[in-house]
Amino acid sequence: MAVDDLWYLKERGPDGARLPSKKHGRGKRWRARWVDNLGEGRERLFERKADADRFDANVRADLSRGQYIDDRAGQVTVAALAERWRNDQLHIDSTAIRVEHAIRLHIVPGLGHMQVGQVRPSKVQAWVKDRNLVLAPTTLRVVYGYLGAMFASAVRDRIIASSPCVDIRLPAIDRGKRVIPGPEQVHRLAELMPDRLSAAVYVAAGCGLRLGEVLGLEVGDIDFTTAELSVRQQLKSHKGRPPYLGQPKTKTSVRTVELPDVVAVALREHLQTLGEPVEVDDDTDPRRPTRRPAALLFRGADGGPVIASTFSRTWTPVRAKVGLPMRWGFHGLRHYYATLLIHAGASVKTVQLALGHSTPTITLNEYVHEWPDALDRTRSLVDGALGTRETAATSAGSRA
Repeated sequence: MAVDDLWYLKERGPDGARLPSKKHGRGKRWRARWVDNLGEGRERLFERKADADRFDANVRADLSRGQYIDDRAGQVTVAALAERWRNDQLHIDSTAIRVEHAIRLHIVPGLGHMQVGQVRPSKVQAWVKDRNLVLAPTTLRVVYGYLGAMFASAVRDRIIASSPCVDIRLPAIDRGKRVIPGPEQVHRLAELMPDRLSAAVYVAAGCGLRLGEVLGLEVGDIDFTTAELSVRQQLKSHKGRPPYLGQPKTKTSVRTVELPDVVAVALREHLQTLGEPVEVDDDTDPRRPTRRPAALLFRGADGGPVIASTFSRTWTPVRAKVGLPMRWGFHGLRHYYATLLIHAGASVKTVQLALGHSTPTITLNEYVHEWPDALDRTRSLVDGALGTRETAATSAGSRA
């Protein structure tokens, strides 16, 4: 590593004066030379010697600390980075499809043409503002999470020095507008659903299962003796493949939940109408996929596994007849279950385990406004410890 003066030769004349080079007076005068972390010779030109010396010192320090970043690496486009990042992830099929859609429909159109090293936080903030016009706040946060993960990987790979996804303001999520049905509406939903799916309403509302978990239940997952229901798999559906059994959403989604009497009664009645097991692909062990007969609790109109899109078409008119708002999905029954637990005094940890959330933080972020007495209890604790100002003044006077 060195800094060279391109306007003069290293040799001097007979009188000791410096000899001008062929480049004298043309172009930038100072050149910084170095060998990068890959052993390649590199150089950069500067107008001023001070700038060249400063750059040379920084490169020396970065190389010695192992923090050197090739400025050429940042020239890769965001689209190319996104594709490489997506292909490197260990996503399950359904997540991989969602990630591909998010990148293709929302990240690449706005940022894909830019070089990674040129993306600044202001550009990311402008992108967030634009996407906020077409995406719900919760969806935008998911897509932004993918973008942040992409740039974080670029930092780890020394493509860029720092991520532009810092101090970005995201739209707030209004948890207060969540619609929780009343008990009579839950019963009405079960009544209006086809007989083959009626008990599914009670499983979701009484045990807090996700739709895929409900549809992936088998007869052997019910234990009426211990009044428990085992969640060990889910039924997945996506374009290009028939419904198949797969792993639950997260490791903590594998759980055993209590089986309330109202759910048990519905399931006992449902089992009396259940047909023979159906052949279905089982990918619960990705290394050993198989096809087997599965005693699925809930079936489609043709007797096979339930297809998600078909279930949605069945659910929509039922939801409308019950008076629940547009886009109020089957997942709303899971929220119903969670609020029942919370309002009955269940702790965050209890709700987390019942719902199969990976961390208590997720549960708190999702349902923090559902703990109605949290603020009142905080006030009571402080007042109980400190008392009123008058009480404190009286106590101080008595001590004096």
